[in-house]
Order: sequence, then structure tokens, then C-alpha cells
Amino acid sequence: MFKPVASLRKSLQPLDRAAILLILLLSLLIGGLVLKGDRTAPRVREFTWQNRQVGAEDTAFVLTFSRPMDQTSVEQNLRIDPPVPGKVSWAGRRMAYTLNTPAPYGKTFRLELQGARDRFSKAEDARSQMQPFTGEFRTRDRAFIYLGVEGAEAGRLVLQNLTTQQQQVLTPENLVVMDFKPYPEGDRILFSAIERAPASGLLDQQLYTVTTGIQIQATASTPGISSAPDIAPRPAQPAKIVELILDNKEFQNLKFDLSPDGQSIIVQRVNRQDLGQFGLWLLKPGAPPTPIKTEPGGDFIITPDSAGLAMSQGQGMAILPLAETAEALDFLPKFGVVLTFARDGSAAAMVKFNTDPTNPTRSLFLVNNQGTDKELLKTDGAILSAQFDPTKQNLYCLITRRIPGDVYQEQPYLTAIHLPTSEVIDLLQLPLQRDVQMSLSPDGLGILFDQATDAADAKEDGAVRGSDGKAIATSKLWFVPVLQDEQGKPLAAEPQEVGLMGLRPRWLP
Repeated sequence: MFKPVASLRKSLQPLDRAAILLILLLSLLIGGLVLKGDRTAPRVREFTWQNRQVGAEDTAFVLTFSRPMDQTSVEQNLRIDPPVPGKVSWAGRRMAYTLNTPAPYGKTFRLELQGARDRFSKAEDARSQMQPFTGEFRTRDRAFIYLGVEGAEAGRLVLQNLTTQQQQVLTPENLVVMDFKPYPEGDRILFSAIERAPASGLLDQQLYTVTTGIQIQATASTPGISSAPDIAPRPAQPAKIVELILDNKEFQNLKFDLSPDGQSIIVQRVNRQDLGQFGLWLLKPGAPPTPIKTEPGGDFIITPDSAGLAMSQGQGMAILPLAETAEALDFLPKFGVVLTFARDGSAAAMVKFNTDPTNPTRSLFLVNNQGTDKELLKTDGAILSAQFDPTKQNLYCLITRRIPGDVYQEQPYLTAIHLPTSEVIDLLQLPLQRDVQMSLSPDGLGILFDQATDAADAKEDGAVRGSDGKAIATSKLWFVPVLQDEQGKPLAAEPQEVGLMGLRPRWLP
């Protein structure tokens, strides 16, 4: 019934013999690998910040390995130069490194990892150590925009790039800029301006955008890692391209705000023919301006999620949806102004007007997203502005206090509040001036502020004007380095003159 072995050998063709021999050889090799284990060295498959440009909103990077790694060996051998403190977390073969604070702007960083090993190898087995890995990333340029006040720069937006040591006047001579806000990518500036002509008045503002020439290379989108909005990058454009966004033919344009994602603009407008038609308008890319149907109000600011609006209405603050019909989602009767939000929307700095007729004061409150509030300071002067630092541990403020005496005067201060302890720290007493503005850098390492001098002739055509409408003769820009002790508490520092004449300095994101 069965053929003898000799007969079987005779029936096999040469190709069959070769196939059987190859099968036996592969079986021996596989068996050897199983007995000895896989000696392939692990390697880094992906570094999410490789050759990328990152900003303050980029909070962490991810390393993905080819094999499960010995976590301790990776953490002990990871080097970043210059150092960037952070925390490590793991999910299988992926390691996330979350920065404690944003990486300083204007720098290039080198990441090295060598000597790490996989989870199943022995420490003394040199063959199982991972292949050395080197990565590189850089941060955005350290740059800011300001409003020029002298000579050919007067009334025009100027870009100062501290990283490249370059300066550009962005807006044309025929426009006098009134206010401006950078877009989140730093590639454009939204600004209001009037024509530089005797017939133009402060209520003849139109809205424009101008390009900065900056092109940000956004990091790869990683869920749960970066808080940057998921918006398609715009094509690179040269600087100084001006585009009219909103004219003033039928409506006067007053205050405006730009959403954090750069996709919405809110403008306060009044009808030229019927002053009773006063309210907010919504501008979206590629769509006509749309009035927002809501109760009339005063100061407003778009929320960090770009989906809501905080506006003073009646005797408090209303939280409204960013929609054509906006009914209040929440109402805070205690407060009159929202100065700023934390980047993630977890907290806000709000002002309460204390109505004691014998001693009118203002209080600054910290309000979290659960509705809990805490008074931080009280002043008999004004609370002009406030900004959270990237860690949300400190709140930097511009406030004034009344100077005792028969003549009413207010002394401005640059003040920090250490939120864990609620300690109020005066960092700098500023010269006597009412119109002062500050800007905290996105990496939290420095503050810019201006020092303006009023002009004697407030009717000068085309003059740069402060928030009170007075013409500005000149203004210096100053820089204050942000210093902190070991507990993260702000320390006073000597201001440094920037060497530029300008108003309203604002760091690019």
C-alpha cells in the first residue's frame, strides 16, 4: 500500500528536494531564534517634534519605540540641550514628555537618547541596547508688534524680531492704526485704522489685516498632547500685504476682538443713520458680517474655546454663545469686567466695582470654571489689565493706586499675584501715566510695557492717540525679565530700555 522510501526518493523532482531542504534550513533558523531570543536592537520609530517649530501651546512631545522599552533606562538616558524640565508618562511603546513650562522662544533644541534597552533584555547585554537617537526641534522667533509714534513709523504697525534682529514697518503711510491683535499663527495682524487725512475722525475706523511674513511650521497633531487648534495652515505670504476686512460705509466700527483660533471676529458697531442700532457683529472667513441678536452691553472678550463671549450686560457679566442669536448661558451679577482668561479656560480674572460712596474701590477676583471666586486684591485706583503666566501659578497685572493729596493722581504699578498663596507682589512702580499697556511673552519669560508722554496739541491730524483720545507725543518701550524663586513666586527685576519708541507692545504667539 505504501511506497518504499527508495521509491519515494526516486519520485521526488530536483525542485521538490530543494524546497524540502529550504524548509529544514528555515526551521533550524527559527528554532535558533526562539532559543536565543530576538537580538534586534530597539530604535526610535517616531519623534513628533523632529525638525518642527513649536510654540507655547505645544505642551508635550512623544517618542514611539520599535519594542517595549525598559522605562527607567529611557528616562535616565534622555538628554535635551538646552534643558527643558518636564514629566514623563508611558502608554505601551509610546513615551510622552510633558513640559513644565513652555520651551523658551528663539532657540534650537537637541534631543539625544542612547544606552536605553528594551524591557526583556539584560542590562549587561550590549547587543540589546537601542540604537543611538538624535532629534532636533526649535521654538518660534521671539518677536513683537508695536505702534510707532515718531517719524515715518508714527501711527504704523512695526514688527520687531529679536531672534533675527530684523525690523519691518508693516502698514502703509496713509493709515493711522488705532488698535490691533495678532492672529494665533503670527502670520497676520488684525487692526483698526483711519485714513491719515484732516477729514478723518476717530469714528471712521475700518478693519484690516496685514501679513507679517512669518510662517509657523505647526507640529503634528497628536490627540491629548497639543492644545493648538486643528486649523489648516495658510500658505506662506510675504510681509506688508494689507486686506480690508470691514468698511465703515453704513456702520461705525468701535471695539473688536479676535477669537483664539483666529476664525471669528466680534465687532461693536453703530448705524450711521440710526444711532439706536448699536450692537455686536460676527465676522467669519468667507461670510458676510452678521449682527448678533442679544441684549445691549459694554466690554466683551471671546472665551478661550472660541465658542463663547463674555460681555458686561446690565449689572453683571453675561456668558453668551458665539452665534447669530445669543441668549445668556450664564450670568455673573457680581462682576463688571473680564480682564483675561487662562489659556485652557479653567480660570478668569474679573473686576468687581465696589459701590461704597464714601470709598469707591475696585477688586480683582480669580474665578474658576466651576463658578468659585476669590478676591485677590483691592485698590482705590484702577485695574487696567491682567495676564496669567503659562503655568497658571501667577497673575501679572497693571493697576493704579490713588496718591494721597488734594490733587487726584493715580500711581501705576506692575504687580504680580502668586495664586497658590494669594500674595500680592509689586514688581515695579511705573512713571505717572494713565494710558499704560503691558504684554507677557508666550513663554512667560519677559514683560513689555510702554511709557507714553501726552502731546500738547491734541488736535494734531494723524496723531497717535491713547485710550483716552489724547494725542501721544512720544513713548518708550521697556522690557522686564520675569524672575521667580524656587517656589515659583515672582521677584522684582530691573526694567531694561528696549531702545524703541512705540506704544502697545504685543508679543506674537
